[in-house]
Amino acid sequence: MSPQDTDSNPAGAAPEPELIRFAEDLADAARPVALRYFRNPLEVEHKADASPVTIADRTVESTMREMITARYPHHGILGEEHGGSNLEGAETWVLDPIDGTQSFITGMPTFGTLIALLQHGRPVIGIVDMPALGERWAGASSRATTLNGRPCRTRACRELRQASVYATSVDIFTPEELDALNTVTARAALRRFGGDCYSYALLAAGYVDAVMESSLKPYDYLPLVPIIEGAGGVITDWTGAALHLRSDGRVIAAATPELHAELLSTLPEAFR
Repeated sequence: MSPQDTDSNPAGAAPEPELIRFAEDLADAARPVALRYFRNPLEVEHKADASPVTIADRTVESTMREMITARYPHHGILGEEHGGSNLEGAETWVLDPIDGTQSFITGMPTFGTLIALLQHGRPVIGIVDMPALGERWAGASSRATTLNGRPCRTRACRELRQASVYATSVDIFTPEELDALNTVTARAALRRFGGDCYSYALLAAGYVDAVMESSLKPYDYLPLVPIIEGAGGVITDWTGAALHLRSDGRVIAAATPELHAELLSTLPEAFR
């Protein structure tokens, strides 16, 4: 099959197996690059939004971009560190080379590489690779999500009072959003902070029941969509709408449709 053949897939169709294998090839190539820099001295710079960045972020993304361009030159690429290119076509790869750079630079192993393939704007492949932990979640439309090659499922939690709810940090919320988080999590069994992409991966594996966040970028949330959905969960924005490239960055993920519905209904009216 030539690369051009993949463009014939209609929106919503399952991605070609070749593309799923290639997404894993990208993660295979990215992992040793990230580990080469992990827990070694690094110069930390700060971007315009004050978020940290290192040579590790840039090198991991460059490695994946070079592979995509060589294999699928007509595909678009949107990456956190090197921006967008060729975004007008049917297929676009969305890359976060090191999700959790703050964890990475402080030696925490809960950073990950995020990879998504969008077809006609819809995320149909998602990868969360945890280099330091040796764990990888892979999701694709019409397929069960896997953890290190074995199918995984969300937990059957249907009520907020029984749920564990995660968020990466209070710092990602505005004061009004933080009030909303407090309103929701006051009804939960457990609230914890930290994790970045790992919290969503643990949700897909049945350990965490919900994640509620804000201020996310497309490369933060789009790779998660096939993984959460393929494990039986639900992931949307705070209004319940499907996530896309222009979503506002407010994300809620839940283990079951019932829990997701309760999370949305518990939000203050201003956010629904």
